[in-house]
Amino acid sequence: MTTPHATKPADWNVVVTLPEQTFHEAWRVLSRWGQVRRTGYQNVLALRVADPDRFLADFSQAVAESPGLLNFVSHVVPAQRNFIFDSAEEFERQARDIALAWLPDLAAASFHVRLHRRGFKGVIATQPEERFLDAVLLTALAANGTPGRITFDDPDKVIQIETIDGRAGMSLWTREDLRRLPFLGVD
Repeated sequence: MTTPHATKPADWNVVVTLPEQTFHEAWRVLSRWGQVRRTGYQNVLALRVADPDRFLADFSQAVAESPGLLNFVSHVVPAQRNFIFDSAEEFERQARDIALAWLPDLAAASFHVRLHRRGFKGVIATQPEERFLDAVLLTALAANGTPGRITFDDPDKVIQIETIDGRAGMSLWTREDLRRLPFLGVD
C-alpha cells in the first residue's frame, strides 16, 4: 500500500519534541546548530545539522553547561542514518537493511527496537514494526552464532527509529549513551 506525498519529505537528521509552549525558545536555541523546520505535528520540530555526531557532542556539552536548556525541549534525537519511504514495505526493507548492518554491534547483546512514528497512520503500525525488526535481528544473530536477546529492562543496545511522514532516521545507542544522554528519549 503506497501513500503518496504532496511534497518530498522534509530533509532532517534530528527530531526534537517539545514540552507545551516552548516553540519559540526551542527554535532560538536549536537554530545555532542548523536549520529548524516545522513538521506539521504538534510539539515536534525537525533540524538539519551538518554533522549529527558533532551536534550530539555540542548539544550534550551545552546541556551540561546550561541544564535549563532542557526546559525548552523534551527529546533531541540525532539520526545516524536516514531514508525516505513511500510504503510499509519500503520502510521495512530499508529499516531492515540498516539494522542488519549493525549486526556486529548487536552480537551477543541484549537489545530492542523502538519506533516513534509520525504520519503513515494505518499504514505503519509501531509495535508490529518493532517486533518485525527484533525478529529479523534475532534470526540473523543466531545464524551468525552470536545470539542476542530482547529486553526492555536495561538493554545493552537500543535501535531508535524516528519518522516524520515519509522520512525515517535510525540510530543505535548503547546503554552508556542512554545513561549519559537522557534527552534521547528512547522509551
